[in-house]
Amino acid sequence: MAAVGVAGRRRRSGSVALGDLLRREASAERASASAAAGGERRPSVAAAQAGRAKKGEDFVLLKPACERHPCGAPFSAFALFDGHNGSAAAVYSKENLLNNVMCCVPADLSGDEWLAALPRALVAGFVKTDKDFQTRAHSSGTTVTLVIIDGSVVTVASVGDSRCVLEAEGSIYHLSADHRFDASEEEVGRVTECGGEVGRLNVIGGAEIGPLRCWPGGLCLSRSIGDQDVGEFIIPVPYVKQIKLSSAGGRIIISSDGVWDALTVETAFSCARGLPPESAADQIVKEAVESKGLRDDTTCIVIDIIPPEKLSPTVQPPKKAGKGLFKSIFHRKTTSDSPSHADKDQCTQPDLVEEVFEDGCPSLSRRLDSEYPVWNMFKLFICAICQVELESGQGISIHEGLSKSGKLRPWDGPFLCHSCQEKKETMEGKRHSRDSSSRNSGSSE
Repeated sequence: MAAVGVAGRRRRSGSVALGDLLRREASAERASASAAAGGERRPSVAAAQAGRAKKGEDFVLLKPACERHPCGAPFSAFALFDGHNGSAAAVYSKENLLNNVMCCVPADLSGDEWLAALPRALVAGFVKTDKDFQTRAHSSGTTVTLVIIDGSVVTVASVGDSRCVLEAEGSIYHLSADHRFDASEEEVGRVTECGGEVGRLNVIGGAEIGPLRCWPGGLCLSRSIGDQDVGEFIIPVPYVKQIKLSSAGGRIIISSDGVWDALTVETAFSCARGLPPESAADQIVKEAVESKGLRDDTTCIVIDIIPPEKLSPTVQPPKKAGKGLFKSIFHRKTTSDSPSHADKDQCTQPDLVEEVFEDGCPSLSRRLDSEYPVWNMFKLFICAICQVELESGQGISIHEGLSKSGKLRPWDGPFLCHSCQEKKETMEGKRHSRDSSSRNSGSSE
């Protein structure tokens, strides 16, 4: 994975600096000492995917062991990309998204700081991937659900309607949001305020049919990567949720809408219970296809987070509130951005799953807030999204134009380059890249 930061960019020859080696060795010694003293062992991860293609626009990413730079324990990354109007956006996102996210995480962070940096890095990485892809003049788009697992901490970022759900000790927990216009009045309002038109497909005689869609383009999703023909008010800013599992571990299912249009979340878990990930993914896809037929690409990823074999079965002591950077900084929950699933009311939040962070706000200024707790998150002369180096005076504050008095000032970071500032303004409806057209075409999704 590409090195992050200025220092990392200067060392591309393949050699490792002595300072990096010493830090890596010291980190390994500290981790070994900690494990020996506290008996802490990281859970293992097992994953598999299955799918049946109708259009061939679903793609998956399975990376059970990714290296962190310059040191630290490896993490796992899994993603599902459900393309529409072609596969170009899904393929491009599969090849570039994870690297873009990791390039937005500062180097030399501790384990807790690295985890705390992920939510902001995910937002920047999604926006960068969308911005870069749209320069290729493709009109395709894709949903994205990206899951990063580091020990017992699971971080999920999603745009679109490919759901990610967790089962832990018999309870079900939703880790993604449905970005369909039918599921969110707030998203309808946001798009119309930005210059888009939301409505159903008009047919002969003036009747309206099908789900709510954005026009021009006819997309039923309010957030995605790509979709240049729909307008940039269909934004790539992801819903992000971060949780900490108990020592019991859990099972995660990521599936495209080909599964969720046919099965409830409970049915998906129950039909595959007791099966290893490969067989479980096969069974879920089989159940979905037998239920509704192969109407769409139907793809499923099953991930088991397995506790260490010799983990003590004794009852865990109560967790102390307010301890540590990781637990204290991100206890912000935005109920307005919570998922709207048809079967969510039947699900309960597991008692032993600790929510660390949740935010689905579409505002880039808020999601890249300068008050982010990791002290070296922002570099004065680096664009917060595309990571290009800025000369003194070139950067534009993410807060420029805001009317909040007293707290935020135009010279407070983070900063954007001019092209990323234009991207931000377009998503906010301050720039219009194309005129709206009437609702007289077929759907994009």
